[in-house]
Amino acid sequence: MSCHCGSSESFESCCGPYLKGERWPSTAEALMRARYTAYATGDIDFVISSHHPKTAESVDRQATETWSKSAEWLGLEILATEFGGANDEAGFVDFLARYKMQGVTVPHRERAQFEKHEGKWYFVDGKEIKSPPLRHEGPRTGRNDPCPCGSGKKYKKCCGKDLS
Repeated sequence: MSCHCGSSESFESCCGPYLKGERWPSTAEALMRARYTAYATGDIDFVISSHHPKTAESVDRQATETWSKSAEWLGLEILATEFGGANDEAGFVDFLARYKMQGVTVPHRERAQFEKHEGKWYFVDGKEIKSPPLRHEGPRTGRNDPCPCGSGKKYKKCCGKDLS
């Protein structure tokens, strides 16, 4: 079985040892991947234990567990990393996580902050990155054009009637 984090490795050789407590991630990105895998598998103990001690108190365990277990986790994409290597003390990971909740696919983009504490990487905080508004790039529907909804009516008599 391939790892939930999107690497090409198996779960057993990628995030599995982290979630089982056999070893700890050596980079901020590896911790981010392990945290995603923990959410995807419902391992809330790992999610909580990987929070930095200075922010761990702010975690609502019940809400985190409910969200984790009610979502269908669809994938993780690491967009960028800034510092966060084995020899750094702090770092950032920009990522896009996709999940489905109540039949709706949700793209969650975030810039996650990580810091080392006593030699181990921990998640500190994350800032959601809002996507830019969608812009219609194609030609606009004219008032007398057929309505794009497929009703067979003119646009002005269907979906466009409330726009005038």
